[in-house]
Amino acid sequence: MESPALPGEHRGLIRWFPFLGWLPKVNRQTLQADFVAGLTVALVAIPQSLAYAQLAGVPAYYGLYAALLPVIVGALFGSSPILSTGPVAMTSLLTAASVMAIAHPHTEQFYSYVILMALLSGIFQIGLGLARLGRIINFLSYPVLHGFINAAAIIIGLSQLPAMLGIEQGQRSGHFLVDIFHVIERWHDVHTISMGFGLTALVLLLLMKKTAPKFPAVLLVVSLATLISWLIGFEADGGTVVGTIPRGLPGLSMPVIDFRAATHLGPAAFIIAIISFMEAMSSSKIIAIKTRTRWDENQELIGQGLAKIVAAFSHSMPVSGSFSRSALNLVSGAKTGLASLFCAGMVVLTLLFFTPVLYHLPKPVLSAVIMAAVLNLINFNQFKMAWVARKEDGAAAVVTFVATLLVAPNIQNGILTGIILSLIMFLYRTMRPEIVVLGKDENGVLRDASRYNLPKLHPRLMAIRFSGHLYFANVSYINDSVLGIIGNDPNLQVILIEGDGINSLDASGVEMFTNLHQRLQAAGITLAFCNLRRNVAAVMKRTGLEKIIGQDNIFFSEKHALWEINKRLNVM
Repeated sequence: MESPALPGEHRGLIRWFPFLGWLPKVNRQTLQADFVAGLTVALVAIPQSLAYAQLAGVPAYYGLYAALLPVIVGALFGSSPILSTGPVAMTSLLTAASVMAIAHPHTEQFYSYVILMALLSGIFQIGLGLARLGRIINFLSYPVLHGFINAAAIIIGLSQLPAMLGIEQGQRSGHFLVDIFHVIERWHDVHTISMGFGLTALVLLLLMKKTAPKFPAVLLVVSLATLISWLIGFEADGGTVVGTIPRGLPGLSMPVIDFRAATHLGPAAFIIAIISFMEAMSSSKIIAIKTRTRWDENQELIGQGLAKIVAAFSHSMPVSGSFSRSALNLVSGAKTGLASLFCAGMVVLTLLFFTPVLYHLPKPVLSAVIMAAVLNLINFNQFKMAWVARKEDGAAAVVTFVATLLVAPNIQNGILTGIILSLIMFLYRTMRPEIVVLGKDENGVLRDASRYNLPKLHPRLMAIRFSGHLYFANVSYINDSVLGIIGNDPNLQVILIEGDGINSLDASGVEMFTNLHQRLQAAGITLAFCNLRRNVAAVMKRTGLEKIIGQDNIFFSEKHALWEINKRLNVM
């Protein structure tokens, strides 16, 4: 249930410090529930963090660092206290793909740019949140997003093949699919034990997810694999393991800012800010519905942005709200943000006492963890649904999917392609709004005359309706359509525009109506309006269009308009 109303100053404090809203709710019962939930999430988050660090192309301990301070900051300053922040697959892939374009993997420069990416994407998110631009995410249509996610999931899975098969990644060509083909060509170089570890881990993870979804399968598989790796001497036999993880907590320092690199990484950082927030937003919405609480998309942007910036200052990689771990947090009974703090506490214990245990963890097993996690993202049914809803949406999904695959590893260009295509199709659809000639049914309601076979309203009157925003891209089409309609009716003396469907009016629309009025007036035809929306009427008044049309030709309702116009025509 929602908390009772608070005094204005308290609401202001909670806006900037959201944790003040849930701290008073902490009691013995919530502490117990949060501890259990935090422990449960930590058992999944710790091995996943190691895997996602591998996906991002950075040392394993970057993942543990990303699961510490960013988790705490995300819980304290985000609007959804149950949202679990930390490393996620999509953000890790985008980071690696973006940085790879300007730095060689597994170099100090590469790691430095990954940290810089966390800083830049965090700044973008905080800027969007402070400017109250959370709804900018709506510009990313779901068909485009589904096309991108499906392609990215396939890329994430295929990117793990070299580690899964124990094959050294050769010289990169700059084209992801070509590199994967070269890996497959080298099947004779497969390290059999590595492949055995990877495939066995993947099968176990998938089976346990199906048969025991609440069981921490990742922890069990990783623990068993690490033990077996140590017993059989996997590393000595040519296998790759996580290796030495520095013991101790991360230090805090200012990230190295390379302004030239920042210029190159800026567009990709903005894409990461948007895509990572989409995942956090979807989780927050579900949590809000399940717990019957509110969440603020702008505050969540600030919280996620602060988490990324803290990640940069603690030598880590970009983070985001995790859909899977947030769901686990919710199912495990988390009540407040303390669940995330308990989860971070487990990471602290791991960094202080258990890093030597992780030395023999096979990297093929981490690849299996990544593959198992992203398999859920692949859903081609969404393409079919988009196509059925509207063929243009289906096309946008397919084009984004194909483009993302073709431009990999620069997958941010794939989603940019989808966004541009969506905007073009949106402009095309809104450039040609449907214009309907109206007639009056037996109940006196104006309806589509052609569809319902209705007679003319009056021999010298015509009423029309069109829906949507009247702006620069469609005013020419509307003007030509209106002139075409009246050109077929030599007896016409009044044309009435039913304005309830006009959502907005810009300067181009005002000029179009001004010119249309003058042209119709010269032909002896009166232009009239009814049912105008408040914002449209306000624009007409401010710009003087109301005086040009004449206040006596603008009616508050269609009933009033028809009565008055018919009275005038009958007098003529």
